[in-house]
Formats: sequence, C-alpha cells, structure tokens
Amino acid sequence: METVDVIIVGGGPAGSSCAWRLGHYGVDCLVLDKAAFPRTKLCAGWITPEVVADLELDIATYPHRFLSFDHIHFHFPLFGFTSSTVQHSIRRYEFDAWLLERAGAEVRVHEVRRLRRDGEGFVIDDSLRCRYLVGAGGTRCPVYRSLFRDTGPRARELQAVTLEQEFAYPFADPTCHLWFLEKGLPGYSWYVPKAGGYLNIGIGGMAARLKQRDDDIKVHWDNLTARLTRSGLVRDYPFDPGGYSYFIRGNVRAGRLGNAFIAGDAAGLATRDMCEGIGPAVKSGLMVAESIARGSAYRLEGIARYSNRSRLARRLLEFSFHRGSARSSRTGAQGY
Repeated sequence: METVDVIIVGGGPAGSSCAWRLGHYGVDCLVLDKAAFPRTKLCAGWITPEVVADLELDIATYPHRFLSFDHIHFHFPLFGFTSSTVQHSIRRYEFDAWLLERAGAEVRVHEVRRLRRDGEGFVIDDSLRCRYLVGAGGTRCPVYRSLFRDTGPRARELQAVTLEQEFAYPFADPTCHLWFLEKGLPGYSWYVPKAGGYLNIGIGGMAARLKQRDDDIKVHWDNLTARLTRSGLVRDYPFDPGGYSYFIRGNVRAGRLGNAFIAGDAAGLATRDMCEGIGPAVKSGLMVAESIARGSAYRLEGIARYSNRSRLARRLLEFSFHRGSARSSRTGAQGY
C-alpha cells in the first residue's frame, strides 16, 4: 500500500490552494480528482480582489483570459444603480487547471469510493494511506460524506440551485449586470462577460423557497433569456443551460475532525448574500495548509460570511434569499 503524508481529494480552487501553500512549507501532498484537468466547470467565474491577493496572483502574467470591471450594474424590481467596484472574471476551465499546475503537487485522476480511518490516518480504496486527509471535492465530496455528514448535516433550507451557460459570443456590452429578486426569485441572475469573447449567463435561487412556492427555476431562466434578448445583450442564441446545486453558509461548527479537514463547497462556505464560493474556497484551502504545516487552528468562523461590504445591502439580500430559513441556519442541530 502506498503511503503519502497528505492527500487532497478535489483539485478545484480549495484543493489547489491547499496544495500550493503546503508546497511553500515543503510538505508533499497528492491531489486526487475524478476528472482530468482542464475540465468543464459551470461557474460565473467571478473573482474578487481578495482572491487575487490570497493567491498572490500577478494579473499581468496570468496566461489566460482575465477581465476586470471597474463598475457593475445592479438591477432590482423598482430601481437600479451602478456601483464603482473592481471585480474580475475568469474562465474556470482555464483558471482551475492553471492553479492546479502552479501548485506543483502530484495529481492523479482517481474517483474516491471507499474511505476508512487507520489510527490517526486514513486509507482510501485500500490502496492509499495518508496521515492528513483534506476534503475539497465540492458539494458531493466523499470526505464530507464519509466523515463529516453525521456530525454536521447540511441544512436543506440553505441549498442553492442554479442554471447557467458559458459560450463564445461577440458581446457588445463588456460590463457585468446583476438582477435581484425579479418576479419573486429568492436569488439573482447575471450577465458576466469574459476576456477573449466569452460570456457567462446564469440564475441561482434558494431551492427550499422555490419548492415552498411550487416555483420552477426553469421559468426564471426563461425570464432571464427573454430579458437578455429584449435588451439586446444576447441575440439569436440557442440557449441550453446546465445546472448544479451547492450550499450557502450556515452555522458551520467543525471543519476538522482529527487529521481530516473539509474546505470550500465541501464545507458549505459560499457567502450568504452573493452565494459566491471561489473566495471562501481559496481562503479555507490556505487555512487547511497552515493548520497542517504549522499547527495553527482551523476555524471556519474566520472565513467571511458575506461578499458585500455594505451592511445594508447584505442584510437585504440575506433576508430576501433566506427568509424562513434563519432559524435553521442558527441552530447547532443543522450544522452545515
């Protein structure tokens, strides 16, 4: 049986950030992912200046598509405004592969099926043993399912569902647009241009609230595409979205059990106001590495719960998205 000091399950931003920081400390690790990189990843691809800083990313030398916005258009049912703010967009297809390659760790295509404890360490599929195990495999991460689910079940009221599509398109408007709470949607939709002639459009909402109203996110997708067509932002395009779900930040109690850690979407860390997951994934991955290499505490409470700097804006969005789920997100019984 092969023995490795650290195994990271999942090569996305949380896993690659962890591997990269471990490499700074001279700690070898093995990254396992069920997909070969680069791989298609549905995501708006919005990254914040904090992500750029955390990754020590030199925008000038980043070798792939990178677009910066100096303002964003916010649209609400009764009003709209333009905010001066620096944000960025990338293509996850390129970004994730670049992060993983930069980490310099060994990467293997391997879908984890069985996981068991072995003293203070762990055994994966009866072929790999490690002292430290990091679950960074997203919402369906096998490390979460095997080790953390019983003590930290996720609150279904905090599950977000999305539909989105990314495609090559000669867009005329190179700015970002966000639409909030249209037709009662407990979430928002987006138009995010990307460098090199790509566009991402999508819609996300809280699954439980949609179900309570007998609502269908596909109807809201049709509303979005009709709006884009009417406004001329996208014309005569054969829309064919894909979907996925993930969990918004709740009462996160434990990201570590012994020598096992979870990070990113495996821990349900997307922000409560904008449902943004890349920043929390990167931050948590770096914190896991610090805990392994330096023995520092791994406390998920230290990771920001919100994307907005405006307290008023984030409270408005949180209330609109999570109304009726506030109790479950506060109680310890629901955990994640």
